[in-house]
Amino acid sequence: MNQKDERNQPQPDKGFKIVPATLLVFTLCGLSFYLGGIFNSENNIFEGKIVQELSKAVSSPKESAVKPLQIKSVSFPECSIDYQDYTPCTDPRRWKKYSYRRLTFLERHFPPLFERTECLVPSPNGYKPPIRWPKSRDECGGTMFPKGVGAYVNLMQDLIPEMRDGTIRTAIDTGCGVASWGGDLLDRGILTISLAPRDNHEAQVQFALERGIPAILGIISTQRLPFPSSSFDMAHCSRCLIPWTEFGGIYLLEVHRILRPGGFWVLSGPPINYEHRYLGWNTTEKEQRAVYEKMQDLPSSMCFTVYAKQDDIAVWQKSSDNSCYEKLASPDLYPAKCDDSIEPDSAWYTPLRPCVVAPRPKLKRTSLDSLPKWPERLKAAPECMSDVPGRSGTALKQDDSKWRVRAEHYKKLLPALGTDQIRNVMDMNTVFGGLAAALIDYPLWVMNVVSSYAANTLPVIFDRGLIGTYHDWCEAFSTYPRTYDFLHVDGLFTAESHRCEMKYALLEMDRILRPEGHILMRESSYFIDAIDAVAKAVRWNCRKEDTEDGGEKEKILVCQKTLWYSSNNNSTR
Repeated sequence: MNQKDERNQPQPDKGFKIVPATLLVFTLCGLSFYLGGIFNSENNIFEGKIVQELSKAVSSPKESAVKPLQIKSVSFPECSIDYQDYTPCTDPRRWKKYSYRRLTFLERHFPPLFERTECLVPSPNGYKPPIRWPKSRDECGGTMFPKGVGAYVNLMQDLIPEMRDGTIRTAIDTGCGVASWGGDLLDRGILTISLAPRDNHEAQVQFALERGIPAILGIISTQRLPFPSSSFDMAHCSRCLIPWTEFGGIYLLEVHRILRPGGFWVLSGPPINYEHRYLGWNTTEKEQRAVYEKMQDLPSSMCFTVYAKQDDIAVWQKSSDNSCYEKLASPDLYPAKCDDSIEPDSAWYTPLRPCVVAPRPKLKRTSLDSLPKWPERLKAAPECMSDVPGRSGTALKQDDSKWRVRAEHYKKLLPALGTDQIRNVMDMNTVFGGLAAALIDYPLWVMNVVSSYAANTLPVIFDRGLIGTYHDWCEAFSTYPRTYDFLHVDGLFTAESHRCEMKYALLEMDRILRPEGHILMRESSYFIDAIDAVAKAVRWNCRKEDTEDGGEKEKILVCQKTLWYSSNNNSTR
C-alpha cells in the first residue's frame, strides 16, 4: 500500500496549534472592538471632552484627586425674546410634526440634537418675583367651582372620610386648570401633583406654580405618565375633558395603573349628573346619557367599585383584592390582566397598554389601608424597599439621619431656606426623598426627581407620602421657565456626565429657575470647578463651600441666578 501509516507520520508541535488559535481570538476581538467603535462614533461625538476626561479620572483615580476636571471657557448667547416661555419638549412650534390623533402632539417630544438650544432664556421685560406664599394661593386664585373650591372639597370629604384622618396623603389632579383643588388640599394635609398639557393661551401649569402649588406639564395620550404604579392615594378629574370611555378606556387604565390599591378616583363634571348639567356643557342629553351608561360598566371591568355619589361628584375605589384581578386572566375579557413583559413601574417613554396592571402579590402592605397614616407614614420604611438592590428599612433611617444633618448645614449656607423666599423646590437627583423629609416642616414643597437611569426608588418616595417624577437630565424638564425657587443637586454630574455634556443640564436648570432663585450643588471635588466655570457662563453668582464634615472628597457650590432682561430683541436662538 502506498498510503503511509498515520501513526508513523510526524505530529505537529502542540504549541503550533495554540499560537494561531490565540492570534485568531485576539484578531476577532480587535475587529469587534474596531467595528463597535465605528458603530458608537456618532454618540461619542456628542458626549464630548467631558466623557474623555471622566474616563481618564476612572483609570487614574490618584491623578484625578490631584487635578480636578478642567474645561475650556464657555459662553452662551441670549435666546430671542420670543423664547421667554420656551418649553423644549412641548414646543408649540413643533406640534405640526406630530399626529393630532389622541392629542399626541401635546405629549412630551424631546427635540433632536440639531434642534437643541444653547442659549439663555430671557425674563420678560418688567419681570417681578411672584407673590409670596401663602398670599399667592389666595390672591392669584381663580376657581371653576360655583360655590368655591372649599365647599367643593368639603362635600368630597363628606363622601370620603379617609381625606380627613391622614389616610389619603398623595393625589393627582388630571386636567388641573389653575390647580385650585390641589391648593385647597394643602391645608388639609394632602399633597397633590396638578397635571395639564402645554397650550398656546392659558398657561395653567405656569400659573399653578406661580401660586406655589405643585404642578407639571403632561397629558394622558399614548405614553405612560412619568410615575410608578400604585403611587397615588387619590386621582381627581373635574371637567378635565378626558374622554374616559373612548379608545377602549385606555386613559382610565393609566389612572388605574398609577393609583394605589384601595385608592380613590373622583370624577365630577361630564357625564356625572348629566340630567341637570348637560345644557351648560354645550351637548345634548342623549349624548351624555350614552357616555354615562358606558361609565357604569367601564370602571368595574378594571376592578373599580362605586364608593359614593352625590350631586356632581362620583367616587370609585380601586380594589385591593387580588381575586378580582385573577378573574381578568381570561383572554376573552377586555381589558385583560397585563402580562409580565413590561415592568409596571416602567414609565419613561413607555407606551400605554390596553390591559389592567394588577397589584404585585409579593407586596402585601402597599394598599391604602395597610400604610401608616400621615405623618407617621413619612418615617416608616415602605415594603417596596425590598425591591431596591442592597437596601432595607435600616438604610432609610440612616438616609434620613444623614439628610437631617445636611439640611442643618444647608440652612447655614443659605439662610433663605425656610423663609417665604423659597416655596417651589426641586431635588434633582434624589434617592429616598431624604432632603424633602428633612425640610417637611418648612413652608415649601419638594419635587423629588429620580433618574430614569438610576435604581427605581420613586415608589419608596410615594409610599412615604412625598411626590416626585422620573426624568432624564440629558433632556428638558416638563415645566415652564422660571417656575422653581430652589434647585438641589447631589452627585448628578458625577453619576451621569458620561451620558451628555453638563452644560445642557446647567442650561436647563437656568431655564426653570426663577431670577434671584438659589442653587445648591453637591458634587465630587473633581467636578466642582468645571461646574463653577459653566455656572458663570449662565450668569450665576457662585461660591464654593465645604460640606458639613469638612472633607475634601465633595464640595458644595452655592449659587444664585441673576435677574437680567434681553439686551436685543433679535438675539440668537
